[in-house]
Amino acid sequence: MCKTARNIGFFKQHVWFKSPPLMRRPGASGARSLLLLVFAIAAFFAVGPRLPAIAGAAVNVPKFVTPAQMRSGALLLKGEEGRFVEAPLVGTDVDLVVSGPTARARVTQVFHNPTDGWVEAVYVYPLPDGGAVDTLKMVIGDRIVVGDIKDRKTARELYEEAKAGGRKTALMEQERPNIFTNSVANIGPGESVVVQIEYQEPVRQSGDLFSLRVPLVVAPRYNPKPIVQTVDLHADGGGYGSVVDPVPDRDRIEPPVLDPRVHAPVNPVLITVRLAAGFPLGEVTSHHHQVKVETVAPDIRVIKLAEGAVPADRDFELTWKPAPGALPSVGLFRERVLDADYLLAFVTPPLVAPAEETRPREIIFVIDNSGSMGGTSIVQAKASLIYALGRLKPSDRFNLIRFDHSMDVLFADTVPADAARVGQAKAFVGALKANGGTEMIPPMKAALTDRRDGDANMVRQVVFLTDGEIGNEQQLFDTISAMRGRSRIFMVGIGSAPNSFLMTRAAELGRGTFTHIGAVDQVEDRMRSLFDKLESPVVTNLTATFSAAGADVTPVVLPDLYRGEPVALTARVGALSGTLEVKGMIGDRPWVVTLPLAHAADGSGLSKLWARRKITDAEVARTLRSITPEEADKRILALALDHHLVTRLTSLIAIDKTPSRPDGAPLTRAEIPLNLPAGWEFDKVFGGERTRVPDGRRADLPVQPAPLDAYAAVTVSQGARQSFAAAPVQPAGAAGQPLPKTATDAQIRRIVGFMFLAASLLVLWLRRRRRADWLMQ
Repeated sequence: MCKTARNIGFFKQHVWFKSPPLMRRPGASGARSLLLLVFAIAAFFAVGPRLPAIAGAAVNVPKFVTPAQMRSGALLLKGEEGRFVEAPLVGTDVDLVVSGPTARARVTQVFHNPTDGWVEAVYVYPLPDGGAVDTLKMVIGDRIVVGDIKDRKTARELYEEAKAGGRKTALMEQERPNIFTNSVANIGPGESVVVQIEYQEPVRQSGDLFSLRVPLVVAPRYNPKPIVQTVDLHADGGGYGSVVDPVPDRDRIEPPVLDPRVHAPVNPVLITVRLAAGFPLGEVTSHHHQVKVETVAPDIRVIKLAEGAVPADRDFELTWKPAPGALPSVGLFRERVLDADYLLAFVTPPLVAPAEETRPREIIFVIDNSGSMGGTSIVQAKASLIYALGRLKPSDRFNLIRFDHSMDVLFADTVPADAARVGQAKAFVGALKANGGTEMIPPMKAALTDRRDGDANMVRQVVFLTDGEIGNEQQLFDTISAMRGRSRIFMVGIGSAPNSFLMTRAAELGRGTFTHIGAVDQVEDRMRSLFDKLESPVVTNLTATFSAAGADVTPVVLPDLYRGEPVALTARVGALSGTLEVKGMIGDRPWVVTLPLAHAADGSGLSKLWARRKITDAEVARTLRSITPEEADKRILALALDHHLVTRLTSLIAIDKTPSRPDGAPLTRAEIPLNLPAGWEFDKVFGGERTRVPDGRRADLPVQPAPLDAYAAVTVSQGARQSFAAAPVQPAGAAGQPLPKTATDAQIRRIVGFMFLAASLLVLWLRRRRRADWLMQ
């Protein structure tokens, strides 16, 4: 533990970044945050029930054990030859600094190996899909290893070579724009390794509401079975081709998930947000976590979790509004990096009341009632849809589609929104129950099938309510790009941890918007806001023109805007001179605004946001088939390497030069289990039996209730993963030996907790002593 304390203290002194200007004392922010994280992990180890941290020597636990050999409750991961090893533990600290329209995040992960063997920890976790991940650092003893960006194949080869050589190494890979994997190899017995990543992201604005969402858990994905395949007939294959798995990386996005009825929450998280909005602030709200809000200045708040560390089982969402009369309508920021200037601009069009005679609408509602929507999610989805049906006008036409692994369409065609049919639709929605798989492609195709394609007078809108938890996102994007026609797609994300990447990309391809509803009490407010957009004039034909030549603007094609949404663009410019002119049509009225570039304010991280958005442009162009896959990959790789970003083609790799694992010592690979998202029902997702369930998800854990001191066996990926079968949950000592009253892990937990507490106090004492010595000089 002394080594762990030394690692953390050194990390705090040399690696922790400079505190933002809104903190009064240099270094105070990092120290408090890191100490709080250590206290949280100490408390996490010291109080139960939880996943026990067992010091192998103290309780005579071998490197590999069988369930019968355990003398206390533990979550075991299946290793070699049917033997098991305890799961590694992870604690996370998220520190965000919001500076006007952008946010910079530092995510610190402390990996702890509670066994007396050598472990490779694999942790699948989410990040914002619009985030630009550019930094990886690892602390080993008194050394800092800074990660470097490499193409994905090279990074993996370097990682495997270092792992085999016994050197500590960390690898960060992107599975989806919002799913990442951290692999940390050669964590020694009882050792902790500190890894920190950083990313930059834009703040989201809708009307007078600004928001930031931090995803904290990767929800279980529905991955169509390999039998559900597509065929690729090669143009030069002479009639021959290959069968393509719709989710070729399914083994990388299926981490083990704990049953909350059997296991207490794991993976504690601390969150601190330093909000410098750039304008006087009004209401600041955390929608899913209790927080403490400290007012530093009229435009500055510091937000922290009120209860300290919380389990990673739901997204953290923070929203803020300007004080009355302080809403900005225009923003222009600049950053110079090396020999290039980057701009971020946003302009909010004026609100225009809808015309008295609006065009009639055809609205197709789609609701997901699959198993992952069980619990509170289906309640939110049904309430949202019933509200939406109540907003229909007699001049509208509508239809309703529900889906799980099957699909029902309420009417043969869209029908007038009269009282009788709306009542029939509400009764249909009220009877829905969540069950089964999530086959999203057929309902999307049905919703986009347009029988009135020639009726230019009718607006066609698709409102799609789902959690989006599928692994074959690209199939959905291909469907939208092929069939969207004149339809506009409005994605409504339901639940505590929706797939924001799918929602955002589907809305972009469908020229609509994404709305997130994470709680029942948000339904009316957010659905009202959505329908205000549906019923108001759309800002169309948007263009952005720089008076000076040489500007590289993204997005290349500006999207249509809905009520309260700003035009947001980034650009790399040749010179900070001249003007930027934004033009568009609001309904049938022209709109234009001109921004002088010389008046741009200083910003930070704009080059990263520009590069991240250029990468998204390439991915979208590939989906729309406006460029070839080879050209898209070429652009993405060049941008990622130039700007040091993690993408599906690049990874961050950090390798220690000094071997630490002795020759011949075995290394066990273990995936860190995740919590089930809050509000989900385990049975609805994984089924009630220890077999594969109809929706294709893995029944990772048994579902029958068990004592809190029970253990469970969870298999670990080894090469090409086979069908997932869990060992039964049973009380510790059930293998024929009585469990003595003293054979619990409470004492061990207290000891480990006190050791972490002592380490944190030592760090604090050393810091104060150094400060006193410095003042004496």
